[in-house]
Amino acid sequence: MTTTLFGTDGVRGTAGHYPLDARTIARLGAAVVRALPHAAHEPRLLVGRDTRESGPWIEQELARGVRAAGARLTSAGVVPTPAVACLTRAREFDAGLVISASHNPYQDNGIKVFSGGGEKFDEELERHIEAIVADPSWEVGPGDGPPVESHDFVAGYISHARPALPDLATLRGSRIAVDCAHGATVTVAPRLFRELGFEVAEVGCAPDGRNINLGCGSTRPEHVAAVVRAGGHRLGIAFDGDGDRCILVDHAGRVVDGDAIMLVCARHLRAHGRLKGDTVVATVMSNIGLEIALRESGITLVRTPVGDKYVAAEIAERGCSMGGEQSGHVIFSDFLFTGDGIVTALHVLRVMAETGRELADLAAQLVTYPQTLVNVRVRQKRELAQVPAARDTMATLEARLAGCGRLLVRYSGTEPLLRIMIEGEDQAQIERWAHELADVVTRELGS
Repeated sequence: MTTTLFGTDGVRGTAGHYPLDARTIARLGAAVVRALPHAAHEPRLLVGRDTRESGPWIEQELARGVRAAGARLTSAGVVPTPAVACLTRAREFDAGLVISASHNPYQDNGIKVFSGGGEKFDEELERHIEAIVADPSWEVGPGDGPPVESHDFVAGYISHARPALPDLATLRGSRIAVDCAHGATVTVAPRLFRELGFEVAEVGCAPDGRNINLGCGSTRPEHVAAVVRAGGHRLGIAFDGDGDRCILVDHAGRVVDGDAIMLVCARHLRAHGRLKGDTVVATVMSNIGLEIALRESGITLVRTPVGDKYVAAEIAERGCSMGGEQSGHVIFSDFLFTGDGIVTALHVLRVMAETGRELADLAAQLVTYPQTLVNVRVRQKRELAQVPAARDTMATLEARLAGCGRLLVRYSGTEPLLRIMIEGEDQAQIERWAHELADVVTRELGS
């Protein structure tokens, strides 16, 4: 029987415990190789990792499995997730592996898998790998083997990212604060921004294996915001632990999230005829204010379930230029079909350079609508379309919100809860409406 390993963003867990125990990791490495298309040459895989103390031994276990399956593993060391994606494609590796748990604390870790084209494996391939891992008829033999072959690929990744900001004449010499979350971007971001001519104040750039994301980075932007305000910097950039997302702060320390970043970049791309299909892809969590602001600019917003892999798949299917998540995970398809925090920051800086406008002014284009969230405990997760009272109440609310608000109702994947989220123009009003629906659901389905 197949055991589920992959979640919305690779395999995740506590390092040392299933599914990130030594045996399962080695089997996963071997399974990835066995799932690759047959080739005449010895398969070559690239691996990169963030700064967690568990990263090196997980890399060794992956190497054990990869070697056992007849392939070769090359390590890029500590590099951002998007670096592995782009280098896998550029250096013609057959697959790429990333050892990271993104914005999670250091005790956690994870493994992401990329195809030779630099794209995350789709769900069909993930299920295939899971089936191979679950097959009891084979085993990875013991033995540490030789050290993993390593190469410094940082310069290659920088060459890939730099074209996102072709000319920064008006920004050269600007003082910026860069928060690497004590994570994977520490090997790249300070160097790149200095090479571009910025004066960089380093924040979260002293990893010790256990301080990744600790009180810093994109999930705690107030840290870099304080540095920006105290130092009189032009802006701040905060990455997450593996560098596939970023959050910005303006000169006053105000947070600029992924919704604002997408609006700023989408409008600029459209103004220059570079927004394919005049369409942006985002998840159901993006604020209705983004949808309305894009619509006013003649841009359509297409929504997907939560998860960057769904955003990437929709971008690819529609041939769009960009999309992303409110968390700062933004994809620019001309560069990669995965989020890249450094490329995202460079795109925003490009808009500033080409318009002569400050980040605060650009971000003010987004008017965020009030939001309320109500959780209802349920005894069963019935399809709401089959519950007449709930269905009718939802239809009434959607009619009230038409064009100026949004209702999102979904069951929790891990708890017996129905989550009711409403966005609209008036906070008190949407709270009343959310509780109106919650009362109906409690009456019909409540525990």
